[in-house]
Order: sequence, then C-alpha cells, then structure tokens
Amino acid sequence: MDQVLFQWGQFLTLLIIAFALSMDAFSLGIGVGMVGIRLREIIKVSITIGLFHIMMPIIGIVVGAYLSDLVGDIAVFIGGGVLMIIGLHMLWNGFVQGDQKSVLKTKGFGLMLFALSVSLDAFTVGFSFGLIEVNRILAISLFGIMGATMSYFGLLLGRSVGGWLGDYSELVGGLILFGFGLKFMI
Repeated sequence: MDQVLFQWGQFLTLLIIAFALSMDAFSLGIGVGMVGIRLREIIKVSITIGLFHIMMPIIGIVVGAYLSDLVGDIAVFIGGGVLMIIGLHMLWNGFVQGDQKSVLKTKGFGLMLFALSVSLDAFTVGFSFGLIEVNRILAISLFGIMGATMSYFGLLLGRSVGGWLGDYSELVGGLILFGFGLKFMI
C-alpha cells in the first residue's frame, strides 16, 4: 500500500511540476498567438515545444551532475535574453513593416528560439532530476505532454484575443514577450 501511495504522490508531484513548467509556454503562446497564426502553425509550434520540453530535461539530467550550480543561473538569463530579442523583433515588425507579419515566431530558426526559450526552465529541472531519485521517464513524458498542450491552448487564446486587437496585435505580443524576458533577467 505504501508503494502505491508513493507512486501516486510522485505522479501528482511530477504533474504539478510539468504544469508549472508549461505555464511559460502558455503565457508566451498568448503573445505569439496575437499576431495571427493559423491552426496548422499552432499545431506545429505546440508539437515543437512539447519535443523541446522532452529534450531539454534529458540534456539537463545528463549534464546536471557536472554543472548544476553554474548553468542554472545562466539558463535563466539566456532564456530571458532570447525572449527579449523575439519581443523586440516583433515590436520592430509592428512599427516598421506594418502589414507584413513576423516570420520569427513560427518558422525555422525563430521557432527553435521560441521553443528553446520556453523550455530552458525544464533544462534546469532536469539538473535536479539528475541528482535525485525520481521516475525520469514519467517526468519527461509529462513535461512534453503538458508543454505541448499548454502552448496549444495559449496560442489559441492569443489568436482569438489578437483578432480583437487588429493591427496592434503584433505590438502587444512583442511587449508581452519582451516583458517576460525582462522578468526572467531581473
């Protein structure tokens, strides 16, 4: 009985951690979704973020035994810096390019930067999982599923809110991303 209770307790704990880690993807998805994003792109971005939420803790677990104290702080600054750059790019596009939509958010290198920036906290959690006894496969699976799901709903919500804002949606989305990046840096 104690073993079953421990497994359910660990599952609930990992589920809560996965939910907390995916809140970045949800909130930043709202900002990116505001610029007008198609459902196909939402699915592509969500799957990419889910994969990064799987890949980053695996890398963190491997590297965690060696560099946990040093890289933990650096990862937060890198993530914040990347988000600020994406936000500034969206602001630039909103002011300078007018009707042209930003391609940074959901294509190629921009998609990888976005997925990386919302998954860096999963990387630091992976460090701690490299040092403690935890069901790593369950944790990583929950991180990926929750990251993809929450980013999907954030992008959908942002898309509907962006329709209300019209031409200002890219500016608002850029401000949101820049603000979150600045929050991570401070």
